[in-house]
Amino acid sequence: MTLDDVADELYGLDPGEFVEARTKHVKAAREDNDRTLAAEIGKLRKPTTVGWLVNLISRNLSEDLDALLALGESLRDAQRHLSGQDLRRLTTQRQQVVRSLAHKSGEIAASRGKNAGEDALRDVAQTLNAALSDEETAAQVRLGRVVTAASYSGFGPAGLAVVEEDSVQDAPAIHTEDSAPAKSTAPDHKAEQAKAKAELKEVRADLEKIRRRVKAETAQFEDARSKLSDLDRRIEELRADLEHAEQERQFAKNTEKAAGVAVRESEDELREAERRVDEQKRALTRRNELHVRRS
Repeated sequence: MTLDDVADELYGLDPGEFVEARTKHVKAAREDNDRTLAAEIGKLRKPTTVGWLVNLISRNLSEDLDALLALGESLRDAQRHLSGQDLRRLTTQRQQVVRSLAHKSGEIAASRGKNAGEDALRDVAQTLNAALSDEETAAQVRLGRVVTAASYSGFGPAGLAVVEEDSVQDAPAIHTEDSAPAKSTAPDHKAEQAKAKAELKEVRADLEKIRRRVKAETAQFEDARSKLSDLDRRIEELRADLEHAEQERQFAKNTEKAAGVAVRESEDELREAERRVDEQKRALTRRNELHVRRS
């Protein structure tokens, strides 16, 4: 097996199975006298829970992941062309897709008996956002070989910012060194400050929306957990009632069987008693007839 083959296998396993499987592959490579491959395999790091969740997305939701990474290309193109309207629209789409993929990774983990907490899912979303901006991270995500959470401080090439369509049209012309007045930079600085404040206000508004959504979803989660606990308790009570009822049924069945035997025995005794009565009646009749003849 090649290093790629081994990596594909190892990063497809649950984290708890990683070290044992890696050790087996290192041993097998050494037995084949391939010490270079053994050393490379030994360098493969065990993924964290977040890394494992991202790898689940790559292996189980590849089409959705491809769509997200393609969306990243569109976002970078919008930044290069200073298209504020397109950038806001694509950013909204990015947030929705990232949130959906992170949630789905938690569902896949749950289907495998693993519980992914909210912090882990947030780190999954953070790593996906990083993949949209960093080619190396994107490559690891595509391959499904993410080791741990990744982060990115911004989006797109350094220095690019969101610019409104109308601000591009109204931007002052570029002056040469001979014609550009020194004071012309002051309005630009003020405009940048105003724009930065507006962006900060928008980001804060998004933050509050997310906080409200998290609060609402947490309330729903707690409610669902409470209902599940109540149902589990009710199921246990019903199981206890069923066990008790089955015991009573078995007792009643045994009682019915014993009563049936007693009834049959009593019926036999009744028939025997009736037979003896009939015999006594016939004997008495014969004695009476004999007595009459003698008289």
